[in-house]
Amino acid sequence: MAVREEIRNYVLDNYLFTDDQSKLEDDNSFLETGILDSNGVMEIIFFLEDEYGVAISQEEMIPENLDSVSRIVSFVASKNG
Repeated sequence: MAVREEIRNYVLDNYLFTDDQSKLEDDNSFLETGILDSNGVMEIIFFLEDEYGVAISQEEMIPENLDSVSRIVSFVASKNG
């Protein structure tokens, strides 16, 4: 399964409680739409570290890296170089 699909499915299953792909656009801001709060962001970070073996520093825990499916996909790709 592709990274984008895995992240979308994780967010849909764990935060929107649905498998309806139309409920989440790749560029939707998790924070602006209320999909995630600060605890949810931490859970996403743990998921990314476990699933993709990336280490995420405090400095990298910013919306520019983690606030949408698209941003997370780009961030994971940059970490896996």
